[in-house]
Amino acid sequence: MTAVVLGVGNENRRDDGVGPAVARAVAARAIPNLLVTISDGDPATLLDAWADMDVAVLVDAIVCDPSRPGTVHRFDSQALAALDAKTTSTHGLGLTQALRLGAVLGRLPRRWVLYAVEVADVGYGRGLSLSTEKVLEPVTSAVLAEVAGVQRSTS
Repeated sequence: MTAVVLGVGNENRRDDGVGPAVARAVAARAIPNLLVTISDGDPATLLDAWADMDVAVLVDAIVCDPSRPGTVHRFDSQALAALDAKTTSTHGLGLTQALRLGAVLGRLPRRWVLYAVEVADVGYGRGLSLSTEKVLEPVTSAVLAEVAGVQRSTS
């Protein structure tokens, strides 16, 4: 494996299912040497999935104040401080804490990228809001471009 796509979220919490929805769209492409997985945000699962990878591309829902549902942010290791300052995770521990833990333990991928989607509704239920559904294709395309770049550089 050279790359992993991690869809982080809970499909039973409405817009929190955006990460898994993007992961399923990427998995449908059946790209060689690409691991695609869905995680509820558990740090141990994330650390295991991205350890020893060239790149990890993560997709997760975030809540911001002020909120602009459907807005997509791209963060990487250079922008981790900005991620902490601007967002709140929809998960207990939070993805930024998992990334920091991975750094301390030496269990980060060589490079990571996070696509964080501002969401409107994380209440109980299935199905994405219209503002979140509208960004599925653009985020999926961005994730595929990140993966294609890694696969070209390792070929």
